[in-house]
Amino acid sequence: QVDRYLYHMRLSDDVLLDVMARFQAEMVKGLGRDTNPTATVKMLPSFVRSLPDGSEKGDFLAVDLGGSQFRAHQVKVFDDGKQSSQLESKFYPTPKEVIQGNGAELFDYVADCLLDFMETKNLKHKKLPLGFTFSFPCKQNKLEEGVLLAWTKHFKVRGVQDTDVVSSLRKALQKHKANVNVLALVNDTVGTMMTCGYDDQRCEVGLIIGTGTNACYMEEMRHIDLVEGDEGRMCINTEWGAFGDDGALDDLRTEFDRELDLGSLNPGKQLFEKMISSLYLGELVRLILLKMTKEGLLFNGKVSTALLTKGKIEMKHVSAMEKYKEGLSNTKEILTELNLFPSEEDCIAVQHVCTIVSFRSANLCAAALAAILTRLRENKKLLRMRTTVGIDGGLYKTHPQYAKRLHKVVRRLVPNCDVRFLLSVSGSGKGAAMVTAVAYRLAAQRKQIDAALAPFLLSLETLREVKNKMRTELEYGLKRETQASATVKMLPTYVCGTPDGTEKGKFLALDLGGTNFRVLLVKIRSGRRRSVQMYNKIFAIPLEIMQGTGEELFDHIVQCIADFLEYMGIKGARLPLGFTFSFPCRQASIDKGTLVGWTKGFKATDCEGEDVVDMLREAIRRRNEFDLDIVAVVNDTVGTMMTCGYEDPNCEIGLIAGTGSNVCYMEDMKNIEIVEGNEGKMCINTEWGGFGDNGCIDNIRTKYDKEVDEGSLNPGKQRYEKMTSGMYLGEIVRQILIDLTKQGLLFRGQISESLRKRGIFETKFLSQIESDRLALLQVRRILQQLGLDSTCEDSIIVKEVCGAVSKRAAQLCGAGLAAIVEKKRENQGVEHLQITVGVDGTLYKLHPHFSRVLRETVKELAPQCDVTFMLSEDGSGKGAALITAVAKRLHNVGQK
Repeated sequence: QVDRYLYHMRLSDDVLLDVMARFQAEMVKGLGRDTNPTATVKMLPSFVRSLPDGSEKGDFLAVDLGGSQFRAHQVKVFDDGKQSSQLESKFYPTPKEVIQGNGAELFDYVADCLLDFMETKNLKHKKLPLGFTFSFPCKQNKLEEGVLLAWTKHFKVRGVQDTDVVSSLRKALQKHKANVNVLALVNDTVGTMMTCGYDDQRCEVGLIIGTGTNACYMEEMRHIDLVEGDEGRMCINTEWGAFGDDGALDDLRTEFDRELDLGSLNPGKQLFEKMISSLYLGELVRLILLKMTKEGLLFNGKVSTALLTKGKIEMKHVSAMEKYKEGLSNTKEILTELNLFPSEEDCIAVQHVCTIVSFRSANLCAAALAAILTRLRENKKLLRMRTTVGIDGGLYKTHPQYAKRLHKVVRRLVPNCDVRFLLSVSGSGKGAAMVTAVAYRLAAQRKQIDAALAPFLLSLETLREVKNKMRTELEYGLKRETQASATVKMLPTYVCGTPDGTEKGKFLALDLGGTNFRVLLVKIRSGRRRSVQMYNKIFAIPLEIMQGTGEELFDHIVQCIADFLEYMGIKGARLPLGFTFSFPCRQASIDKGTLVGWTKGFKATDCEGEDVVDMLREAIRRRNEFDLDIVAVVNDTVGTMMTCGYEDPNCEIGLIAGTGSNVCYMEDMKNIEIVEGNEGKMCINTEWGGFGDNGCIDNIRTKYDKEVDEGSLNPGKQRYEKMTSGMYLGEIVRQILIDLTKQGLLFRGQISESLRKRGIFETKFLSQIESDRLALLQVRRILQQLGLDSTCEDSIIVKEVCGAVSKRAAQLCGAGLAAIVEKKRENQGVEHLQITVGVDGTLYKLHPHFSRVLRETVKELAPQCDVTFMLSEDGSGKGAALITAVAKRLHNVGQK
């Protein structure tokens, strides 16, 4: 009979999954800026951005206002490696005249009680941080501010609603001369999560099931429209009690729920809470028993006064009647006390009613909690998630069956979440202290992190200084008497023109600069159908050849050329050839290049100090199968400029911002003292990576730059390159991360074995980390690869470090480039210069911010120059062919 009677209170798993989906939709609505005003689940940001990480320490005060008693706490958090804390509390009554008086009286009372507590604990001489647990719905704009939306729980204090309760408390404390710093305002649900989070770092959900019910959890910032910023996470206080206030649960509400709601203090409000919380479940049982009795199903149809009296059956009665181990004795005793004289069947039926009512509560609570857990799992993009729910509240703690039922249903609804339920001890008081302790830790950490990264923040003044010093060094490199000792070598390339569009013909190009070697056939057409067609083949250079003899290396290169000519069917043609050779060379003419020194892992013997063009010619002669006209030996930076120059005649600068960093530009011959002749222009390969090797930029080098330099293959050399190029930026970041970890600011002070390895933090990681819009998931994945178990806060700091290092690199690069465009403007003697820079390199192409910061810096430092940046398409291959074509054209003009 009871089952038939209460059929609508029994919820199947399908119904619960449906409730779960409805709640998820409400969460999304509550998080959206436009949809929040009409959402019933308000999803209030708490401005708690971080969970305890175990390194918190110190003495904290907490006050807790929200129930029949006001509490003051002292919490000592010990940094003893055991993560221990000590809580001492004192309870004060909250008299009726205070909770129904005016705001000034309420906060005076709170200040009085706190001062009394400090006196008893002998704390008046100390200035302690304080956390304020205020268990009423508040709108927060920061952690230490909260505007009261509405009083609940019988509180009716005048003049407080719509005001900031923290400033009211501060005023009262000042008036009483209390030496206290209010750092955080916390809801009791958040306090529960933080208390449990101190004991279990997986805890990211807080749940209260007692007189009231609520949940909070850590949400991704990118989903919280109500708060600026999209980095990291923030705790959201769902205020889920109002779920269904818009009719979303009407199909599940029974006639008893409606009757209970109509008789409540706030009809139509907090409908979900009225189906779940202990404040209402006893009353729900009373209404059901009353109707059943009236219909003659119980107590022989005799309605006692107790059944007619609102609030007569309380949650404690329901809990006691569900103690099945005691059989029916509890039920019989309670019903007899209420002047109901039950038969055994009556007792069984009443016990059954209590079970169904409290079971429905656990079911609904489980469905909403499952929605939160699913959201957390999806946010983290995990197939399976381990997490902990911190939980508090009388219903959960004292009801004999509730916890077990809740756990069981949650695990059934979210089988892909391994959930641990952790009971909170004094969540609201200790939790407020924990929030304060975390805020305190973060403020101290922020100071240390800012101090570590401060040297990377370059003022406009400093960047101007770098630009001026670069200009001085460029001049030294061009002058005969200072060139030998100049750090910026300003190597003449003997490339004396850029494409003018009349170039045509077939050209071969070779590209040697890494572990792969390319041979290209480039067909250039002029006139109206101007175009460049390219065919190429890539050949590997085995390590034994890279590090063998020079003869073996060049024989291998010629073997690759022979294979390519065979493949293209052009073995008999004597084609002009351009050789891109991306190693530092000193040139005496366009087709002569003496290798200064190998880089990039090459160590072939008998090459340094030799002319690489001669070595190539000899290898061709040794093979004696074909002949080639080697016209030009080319640096990849020059190739980049020429490729872009073919598209845009205004391009007279080439920039490489990749593994290495370098610039070339067209300089007036009259300024190049180390080359004969004053007419026209010649491309100068600056080799600017050596800028600063004479100590001129030591004032901006950080201790991390010095560590990277000392650990490199060429200490003291290429200092500017080591601050601006992709080869070194990851290593700078690694040094900073190690330093911050040693200071205990990252990874709980634990340096992983892999982070100790030089070069492990690749520069591509910077690009990936700084492109991460996915809630730092990419950052965490990269850190996991490096054996670093990172928290969300760690990920934010790592991203900040990467940002500081790459921004400085782009700004320094921009300052150097500004010196060159300014020099070009002065060379031309114009007020305003329009010029194009051809650019190549992975750092410029792939990093999310590098190119923008570089462009902005040039604009700022060279305001009279209008600089266009043009991406080079295959500068090292196509560029070599174009240089060969231009050299051929100029040679023919010279002969005529």
